[in-house]
Amino acid sequence: MAQAKHELVREHLLELIDSHEVGAAIPPERRLAAHLEVSRVTLRRVIADLVREGYLTRRQGSGTFVAAPKIAQPLTMTSFSEDMLRRGLKPGARTLCLEVVPAGARIARRLEISPHDHIVRVERLRLADDETMAIETLHTPVSVVPDLGADDLEQRSFYDLLTERYGITLAHATQTIEPTVTSPEESARLGVPDLSPAFLFQRVSYDAEERVIEFVRSLYRGDRYQLVTELLPARGRVGGRA
Repeated sequence: MAQAKHELVREHLLELIDSHEVGAAIPPERRLAAHLEVSRVTLRRVIADLVREGYLTRRQGSGTFVAAPKIAQPLTMTSFSEDMLRRGLKPGARTLCLEVVPAGARIARRLEISPHDHIVRVERLRLADDETMAIETLHTPVSVVPDLGADDLEQRSFYDLLTERYGITLAHATQTIEPTVTSPEESARLGVPDLSPAFLFQRVSYDAEERVIEFVRSLYRGDRYQLVTELLPARGRVGGRA
């Protein structure tokens, strides 16, 4: 019975969210609880769930508001800038760190180079309409991007830079995705509460000669992203059973 009541409250709130503009306040808890004939404890649990899932956002001392919709992240080989532009958002970046360092054993394995070879390590905040969306850490051999500077990546896609300045076109990549939560430092950079849900992307990209061009670690806000992929039937099967 408690679970059924929880679901009814959730459905009502989702309908309420759909009927309001982004940034609109939802009614106070006392009024909602009385209208739905549920305890405030049950209502608060549902609201907390919807905040964690990115449907609502809380502002201390102000109330609870309809959050901006999540950005669909297609599982394709596109840059952050391309994804944002496709959705009518202005992509941006803020370079936190750019340094030339020895690759070290772990990164060298990813880039298929010697641990003693030097790499460019770039840490950036990725923005959409000036809102922080992700923390990106890029590793690429110095030999691939000589004279790369911090300003080069402020408002520009790394992939565009590879093509236009260095004549490099990426051919394919391998990528892993796993759910995680933000550390205190990551939370501060992203502007989210500690231990917020997030997606960790790790991508290794190659050119046509099978040379590794980059290893990227990207931490995306879980409250603003959802993953989208197209599913196709296996080849050679007709019909099929569930």
